[in-house]
Amino acid sequence: MGTIDGLPPLREVIRAHELVAKKQLGQNFLLDLNLTAKIARSAGDLTGCDVLEVGPGPGGLTRGLLAEGARRVVAVEKDARALPALAEIAAAYPGRLAVLHGDALELDLAAHLVSPFKIVANLPYNVGTELLIRWLSPPAWPPLWSSLTLMFQKEVAERIVAKPRTEHYGRLALLAQWRCDARIVMTLPPEAFTPAPKVHSAVVQLTALPQPRFPCDFGVLQRITAMAFNQRRKMLRSSLKALGPDIDAKLEAVGIPPTARAEEIGLEQFCALARAIA
Repeated sequence: MGTIDGLPPLREVIRAHELVAKKQLGQNFLLDLNLTAKIARSAGDLTGCDVLEVGPGPGGLTRGLLAEGARRVVAVEKDARALPALAEIAAAYPGRLAVLHGDALELDLAAHLVSPFKIVANLPYNVGTELLIRWLSPPAWPPLWSSLTLMFQKEVAERIVAKPRTEHYGRLALLAQWRCDARIVMTLPPEAFTPAPKVHSAVVQLTALPQPRFPCDFGVLQRITAMAFNQRRKMLRSSLKALGPDIDAKLEAVGIPPTARAEEIGLEQFCALARAIA
């Protein structure tokens, strides 16, 4: 697809602004505007909605979000080389695109958005998981955002939606599914990107629940799951022994065999254990 909005095709934009992707910034550009529009549509109805985008690069997804009717897009870009290309998009959509130059890990992004807002991003590979965990762990729940539509390496996406007793099940699945409905909505091959990464990618949609699926203290749940999955091959009586000498009794009290391993235990049981320990 050449264009969706009268602006030049992305390959021309990259040539004009000398936007060679930088590996140290985790950049892999998605140049097909059909695909970026499809990702934007997968986030649901964007009309009347603010959207946060992290790592827009030359602006392919940005253009998709605006063309699909987002009220306003706030795009956070660390790479100064991309700012002129994003300024051209802002000029084509007056008043609808705000570009913040900086590191998404360091900026107060909520201050620039009207809540509830959606987050839609082809996340840089090197910061994607860290950003996701931050968005899943705000001081209060429900969060300021209503949904996350995020592209990750396919293996990370599979970790987010994994179920117990499967290869990718772990702490990320528990933290995501405790507070959200999570599903993979699209997969993309390496050749969809420039430069082509060595792995497939996938888009995950996480919709915030009004309240966590099961009651428990977030800090305790984080601590327990970190200890359990950092030594996932050990029995829970061993991996959790630092929680106290009575860990066997607490496990048994919530119906978890002390000889079980972390990958065998579902979210509801982990939450029950967190309540027992708290």
